[in-house]
Amino acid sequence: MNAKLLTILTFCTLLTACANTPSHLIVTPDILTTPNVEYNNKYAQFDVIDMRTASHIVQILREGDAATVISPEQSLEETIQKTLTTQWQKQGLNIATVANNKIKISIEKAVISVDQKMVNYNSQSEIVLKVQVNNGKQTLTSTFKNRGNSEGPLKADIAILERNFNQRLTSLLTEILANPKMNDFIK
Repeated sequence: MNAKLLTILTFCTLLTACANTPSHLIVTPDILTTPNVEYNNKYAQFDVIDMRTASHIVQILREGDAATVISPEQSLEETIQKTLTTQWQKQGLNIATVANNKIKISIEKAVISVDQKMVNYNSQSEIVLKVQVNNGKQTLTSTFKNRGNSEGPLKADIAILERNFNQRLTSLLTEILANPKMNDFIK
């Protein structure tokens, strides 16, 4: 009897929780301190391109059901563009519409895939950003990756997934900002 009651309560909890799934994810990388790199008034053109086939960040997969997808409130390329522009300007890099130095960031992957079961979930997240810097003579290409897994009882908490994604994205953007090869490469 207790097993049946637990199954019914779990099912009701999941149904209620599914109704409360947010429509958007708030992506806000939070770089508290700008990495100590000085560009000494160098200029660069900067673009971010999303190479993914779909714009959602979270996909929740349940056996026998269509996937639930959650997209960011603001496009991921806009968020990355604004965040890095602000931080590079703090480092003395002037972002211009035309410049000899060209920085292009391609969003290769940015997804949290949740395998939702009846009484637990597993999630895998991955962010892959490819950075190309062309200084007018040469091109430097670097790939920055961040992956992680989590699991838990009952339903995946979107707020926790959102927080973890923001932490991973912040870590990657900080790595890009602190990259000494890029600093040396920009003329």
